[in-house]
Formats: sequence, C-alpha cells, structure tokens
Amino acid sequence: MIRVAIADDQRVIRDGLSTLVGLIADVEVVGTASDGAEAVSLAQDARPDVVLMDLRMPDVDGTEATRRIRASLPDTQVLVLTTYADDESLFPALHAGARGYLTKDASADEIERAIRAVAAGHTHLDSAIQERLVAAVVDAAPTEHAPPDPLTSRELDVLRLIAAGLSNAEIAAALVVSRATVKTHVNHVFAKTGARDRAQAVRYAYERGIAQPSNSSSR
Repeated sequence: MIRVAIADDQRVIRDGLSTLVGLIADVEVVGTASDGAEAVSLAQDARPDVVLMDLRMPDVDGTEATRRIRASLPDTQVLVLTTYADDESLFPALHAGARGYLTKDASADEIERAIRAVAAGHTHLDSAIQERLVAAVVDAAPTEHAPPDPLTSRELDVLRLIAAGLSNAEIAAALVVSRATVKTHVNHVFAKTGARDRAQAVRYAYERGIAQPSNSSSR
C-alpha cells in the first residue's frame, strides 16, 4: 500500500481529495491536515509515503512544511497540489524538496500517476510546468560570448527593476517583499557585479543583455 497524507487549509478540498485518493487501488489515506504545522506533525506521526501538500496555508506554509518533512523524514516524499503555478511558488517548493508539482485542475488519473511516481522516488510535474522549466534552463544556458551570470534569478529581477529606474521601495512593492529584503538583494547585486552604485549596475545589465535601455525618459 502507498500511504498518503493530505494537507490543505480548505476542508472541502481535503474531503474531496480523501475520497478521490481513497478510491485508488493500493493507496491508503492515513490522515489530513489543515495547515503546514499540522502537516509536519501528521507526517512525523503517520510516516506516510507521500504527502499531498497545498502551498498557501496559514501558520506554516506548504513550502516550509515540505522543507521540514524532507529534512526529518527522508523516506516521505512530497507532492505539491496547489492552485498556483507561478515561479514564486514553484521554484521554492522544488528547492525545499518537493518531488512533484501539480495544479488543482489536474485530472484524477494524473493525480494517481503522480502519487505512484513520487512514492517510487521519481519526479512528476504537469506538462506546462515541465515546458517552463525546460525554457528556463535553455534561456539561462551560457553562450560562447556570454559567460554564466553570477546573479540568482531574484537578483536578476532586482537588477532589471533597477535598470527600469525603480527605487528600493518600488521594487519591494513590485516583488511583494520587504524593503530590507530588497536592500539585501541590491547589496548582493553590487558585490557580484562590482558596481559601486546604481548607475554602474545598470551599465552592467545593459552590457550583458539583462535589461535594455528604455526609449522613454528616465525617472
């Protein structure tokens, strides 16, 4: 039997998934959780093979719950099942150790395939996410004339917004993060690019094709 735990903050979804998963041959639902902290506790008690994990939950979110489960229970795999497929949800969840990632519009057949694949130690991503990951790898691949950039994806986002003329406060609002976080990213951008100020950082972005000069007047 593949033992599955389900974590989602919406009861109707938890109940629906419990029913759906319970109908799969050789699969047993061992418990449900309504938030990330409860999911971690459930996993530690029940030791399921797979946790179906929502991401946007109160208290401890699904990404942090995934990280804690994978750190303490290496034999328990996590399959994300979420409404959100944006990069800000996808990549942190994968980095935290999720083996699979589906959106909640996935069919019952695909959920079953994903559970079986993840339980066996394989990965399972829906087709749209696979295409995006391949595109991200291709876009990030260095060319003969452009060595790999030392900046992380978030630092590149910050650099592009600097080049667009945004202040730290405006960047924080655009990325939905704190000003302190933006300041840290800006400092990392300066350190990695050797820029002493924003003007030099912008020049770095233009020279490497990270950003394009705007035809409109600057701020």
